[in-house]
Amino acid sequence: MDIDHIRARFRTLHLHGTFIMPNPHDLGSCRLLTSLGFEALATTSGGLAASLGRQDMTVSRHELVDHVRALCRATDLPVNVDAERCFPDSPGGVAETVELLAEAGAAGCSIEDWNPDAQAIEPATVAVDRVAVAADAADRVGLTLTARAENHLRGKDDLDDTVTRLAAYAAAGAHVVYAPGLKELSAIGRVVEETSAPANVLLVPGGPSAPQLAAAGVRRISVGSSLARIAYGALVEAAERLQDTGSLPPDAPYLSRARADGAFAARQA
Repeated sequence: MDIDHIRARFRTLHLHGTFIMPNPHDLGSCRLLTSLGFEALATTSGGLAASLGRQDMTVSRHELVDHVRALCRATDLPVNVDAERCFPDSPGGVAETVELLAEAGAAGCSIEDWNPDAQAIEPATVAVDRVAVAADAADRVGLTLTARAENHLRGKDDLDDTVTRLAAYAAAGAHVVYAPGLKELSAIGRVVEETSAPANVLLVPGGPSAPQLAAAGVRRISVGSSLARIAYGALVEAAERLQDTGSLPPDAPYLSRARADGAFAARQA
């Protein structure tokens, strides 16, 4: 399918209603999620890192671009990329990261304001400037840019600051805003009402359901690294049982060979 059509379809998804965008962490999960009928997919930095046996935010830009290229070849769905900070310290910085992701086939990407080296949220002025650079590059190459405020994932429970940042990111050109970690519908409602861009919300156990989020005006719902962690959790649980009892759990949610073959044969890389 033509990449311009895929990107246009992704932009259109944000205009009305609410859609769920799950996060595959490898080619197998990408093909399986594609076969289930979702309308778009997103990468997960934590899930990708785990698939490489690494901690989150330790993947290089080159590794991310290769991962995105492989996923985009494995699905005809729009792929949104968790690009962390858009690698401002790599050659060409934020703008080149956006361009490389576009060349790899992405339909969108995100930029966040958490600095893992400093273990701190970026100053708002720095973050806004980077969003503006990313937005300019995204507009040139046709990507949908999501700007993320990381406060609530990083122990800073300051909703006023989050809303102020997201509003500034939208004003700087971000097409979508996202504050992962928000769980209260009232807080999510403030983000929807007080920013000028469609809002993405991270679906979390114990938080609002997709219908509740849709009623609050949320346009897009993702799950971050949850599916990867569920998959790895099931693996560890089954392996521990094997170690302890010498048997595998008969009631585990085994993926049937037929279902796997159907999904994996649907599109060859």
